[in-house]
Amino acid sequence: MGKNEHKKSSRRRPLVPEERRERIARLVEEAGSVKVAMLEEEFGISPMTARRDLLALEREGRVQRTHGGAILPGFAGHEDSFQRRMGENVVAKERLARAASGLVEAGEAVFIDSSTTAYHVAKRLFEKGLRVTILTNCVPVMELFSGNRAPRMSLVGTGGSLRRLTLSFVGPHAVRTVNAHFADKLFFSVKGITPDGYLTDPDPLEAEVKRAMIEHSEEPVLLVDGSKFERRGLSAIAHASQLSRALVVDAPEEGIRALQEAGVEVRRV
Repeated sequence: MGKNEHKKSSRRRPLVPEERRERIARLVEEAGSVKVAMLEEEFGISPMTARRDLLALEREGRVQRTHGGAILPGFAGHEDSFQRRMGENVVAKERLARAASGLVEAGEAVFIDSSTTAYHVAKRLFEKGLRVTILTNCVPVMELFSGNRAPRMSLVGTGGSLRRLTLSFVGPHAVRTVNAHFADKLFFSVKGITPDGYLTDPDPLEAEVKRAMIEHSEEPVLLVDGSKFERRGLSAIAHASQLSRALVVDAPEEGIRALQEAGVEVRRV
């Protein structure tokens, strides 16, 4: 056996489960998350073995399993700023915004949540100049009115307690404002979707506002890319069965199937 072949075979030697799990735990610590497919390739194991390893590590409190992998414990409560999220998955968000804005008809009232994906929808509606009323708790959406001429559009802002991290209004006043209105459609996004179909957010106050918007809209429309099926937030918003439609980009088949089984009309964009 040549020198290089010997090195290759040494790297691929089977690891005992304890050693392999220790390495998996280190990977999660270093990267923040891992996927089952990545573990298959890295360690030459089956998907079932990878999931079994992650289950064992979750029982030890070293990882938190997600749909298709695992994250560090506590990541469910982690939340990035609005500005940072604006720079992530921009192409996917623009695709979702184009599809979502095409669903809106003149004269409708539309809830827009504090997600950056929904912000792109509002921006698209401004560009179209449709005669619509936007109801939102998102400060950047409100700011569109100050720098954009859209004479046929109306805005209702919720007010409430300002969260500087997400540039959104939350709390009892925001929820009361939402509850005092009804909208034809809601466009919103979430931190993540659990395997059994629950929509989640890192913050309970944000989740409360989104929940009220779902309950007071004729057609709640979820906007998600594939990453939303790989993680979850700390707070439950609602079950997917309360949605009318989901627009998805690059979503895994099992995630799409879970939404469809909950009675949601899913459209790939």
